[in-house]
Amino acid sequence: MAKVELKQPIVQAIADDVKDAASVVLVDYRGLTVAQDTELRKQLREAGIIYKVCKNTMMKRAFEGTELAALDEHLEGPSAIAISKDDATAPARILCKFAKDAKALELKAGVVEGTLYDNAALSELAKIPSREELLSKLLGSLQSPITNLARVLNQIAEQGGAEACAAAAPAEEAAEAAETPAE
Repeated sequence: MAKVELKQPIVQAIADDVKDAASVVLVDYRGLTVAQDTELRKQLREAGIIYKVCKNTMMKRAFEGTELAALDEHLEGPSAIAISKDDATAPARILCKFAKDAKALELKAGVVEGTLYDNAALSELAKIPSREELLSKLLGSLQSPITNLARVLNQIAEQGGAEACAAAAPAEEAAEAAETPAE
């Protein structure tokens, strides 16, 4: 059996993982301890991110003809790949946060929603909150005015709102009487 035939399933597996990915980030993992690597893998797995150590030549073949081919120039030295299908900023966010404590972890580059980002740009991208955080902030800002209105109406009702309503009722009756012609 030829070497190419043996490598084809590996290339196909990588291609399947990156197909329809929201983001793909390359890292240099040299120097991480086993404990650090285990913790990193755990955090990425919990976030639904695929993380693999792959040969650069295999990744290059898997990236051929896709927007990920832009990563080819960054495929030097040992490389691991983090792939997210849903949250485009999750790999960069988790990897950057982890790299603050584990100085050995180095982000090389990434493709996020079709755009190539270098290490510095990935660090900036990592500052963007997750989709869930953004939605919760939006929901909170939408609920705030409604909650405040409910509080104000409740306070009016508690502080003599009933008296105000009672005083308004005779005024409304007088206004209706003025509108109807006398018989």
